[in-house]
Amino acid sequence: MPEELKDVIHDNASGPAKASGDAGSVEQHKLTEQIAADKHLAGKDAVRKPNRGLRFNKIVPPSAG
Repeated sequence: MPEELKDVIHDNASGPAKASGDAGSVEQHKLTEQIAADKHLAGKDAVRKPNRGLRFNKIVPPSAG
C-alpha cells in the first residue's frame, strides 16, 4: 500500500492543481496534505510491527567466578 500511495502523490504532483472544463472544475488536495496522509499511514504501519522501534534488553555483567 505505501508504494501505491507514493505513486498517487507523484501523479498528483505531476498534474495541474486545478482543472476546469465544460463539465465543471476539479481541484486536488494540496501536496502538504498528501504528505501528511502518507506520514500518518506510515506511522500506523510502524505501530503494527512487532518491535515498534523499541527494544528492551537486560544487561547482565559477566560473572566474577
